Amino acid sequence: MTRETYQQSLDDLHDDVITMGNLVVERLEMGLESLVTGDEALAREVIEGDAEINETYLALEHECVELFALQQPVASDLRFITASFKIITDIERVGDLAVNLAEYALTATREFTPDIAIDDIGRDAKSLFERSLDAYETEDVNFCREIDARDDEIDALCQRASETLTRDLIEREASDDLWTIEQLLDDVSRVLLTIRDLERIADHAVNIAARTLYMVETDAELIY
Repeated sequence: MTRETYQQSLDDLHDDVITMGNLVVERLEMGLESLVTGDEALAREVIEGDAEINETYLALEHECVELFALQQPVASDLRFITASFKIITDIERVGDLAVNLAEYALTATREFTPDIAIDDIGRDAKSLFERSLDAYETEDVNFCREIDARDDEIDALCQRASETLTRDLIEREASDDLWTIEQLLDDVSRVLLTIRDLERIADHAVNIAARTLYMVETDAELIY
């Protein structure tokens, strides 16, 4: 493989990672919308589309392995390929979390509607994930550190949402009969799982930022 061909392979990998990321952003947005609106058709589209994301992930994994095995990259090229290999795993897992959101949309009874802004938290988590992809695409280390700081804000939002949910349930227990409370537990569990998954999306965004920062500056501060 000539140097020109090798460089084109690196450029292709970079572009392919961004393309996969944009696909997952699209599916995440659909999953969030289905969760908020109860759109079953949209939810099923997200679930059925997961196979495409998995296939894309495997293809990119193969690209990375080929570059490792055939080119024996060194220095900055090695960091780029290693970072990309790690990042596609985080992107794929965000795709799985989008599927989770769609599945919650299908199973929700909506008997329990606590006073928490799940859609706002979802938008914040999606925005952070998109920002992390921008950081990778542009190699902007300032984006990387900003993402880490904003993750703390999302963690705090998720913590408050969980506390509000628990408080609302306790108040319902004081006024409703046991049978009614038992009927609500499925929705309570769904909302708690939703909060957890939104927090995880933000965590994956931080992982992408951390690997990007290391790729650009050999700085591991966000990895540990």
